[in-house]
Amino acid sequence: MKGIILAGGSGTRLYPLTMAISKQLVPIYNKPMVYYPLSTLMLAGIREILVITTPQDQEAFRRLLGDGRHLGLSIEYAAQPSPNGLAEAFIIGARFVGDDAVALALGDNVFYGHGFPDLLRDAAARVSGATVFAYWVRDPERYGVVEFGADGQAVGLEEKPVKPRSHYAVTGLYFYDNRIVDIAARLRPSARGELEITDANAAYLALGALHVKKLGRGVAWLDTGTHEALLQASTFIQTIEERQGLMVACVEEIAYRMKYIGAADVLRIAETMPHTSYGEYLRRLLDGDA
Repeated sequence: MKGIILAGGSGTRLYPLTMAISKQLVPIYNKPMVYYPLSTLMLAGIREILVITTPQDQEAFRRLLGDGRHLGLSIEYAAQPSPNGLAEAFIIGARFVGDDAVALALGDNVFYGHGFPDLLRDAAARVSGATVFAYWVRDPERYGVVEFGADGQAVGLEEKPVKPRSHYAVTGLYFYDNRIVDIAARLRPSARGELEITDANAAYLALGALHVKKLGRGVAWLDTGTHEALLQASTFIQTIEERQGLMVACVEEIAYRMKYIGAADVLRIAETMPHTSYGEYLRRLLDGDA
């Protein structure tokens, strides 16, 4: 399975913060935002990743992530000139996906919780169909909403409904078999003028091939689309890291523990950050204290 991180868009809801920098490069506590979806794909076992950015922001992502070799990954880049919808990622990335399955992670979504890596690996291992994650939210009208039948199976999907039929929002993480490339290519723009990911998921639902996994209270899903949400996410991550002494979404640690890179690679990265708590954490990781 390959992975796509969609890090485009103009981030207008975060102006003036994002007038000079991509939203997905804004920090969540001590890391760039894009580290969080990248870590999610890595924990799913995905090592070939396409990062889709705006044309003007792509060079900044290249400086940050490079070609991914330092993490044992292969990272490529593509541009989304205008925000034409999430499903456009599969049109832009069609050549990258090829004949493989693919996961899409939105660049501004943060997940954290016990057992979540197991859910990721299960979704990545599914041979056929699509897997999405549903999360109970207070304000479902802001999201794509999934409706469940009496048997607990998904029976309907709506994008930002005025009167939501459930409180379960579909999160910004999607796993698909290769049919998504053709499904996305056949989509037509919605009334909002976008290629909606909800329409792509509805196509899988119509085929009887959409698997919806509910995330329980033990998993946190944070959307960082507003200043308040961004601050909340940073405080959340800081609280966990300060309490445990363990980092969330440390991509070098994940690469090391998954044996994508070795101790010498981690040390080499740590030496590029000699006077930071991040570099110190990587050194402690090699000492067995993290």
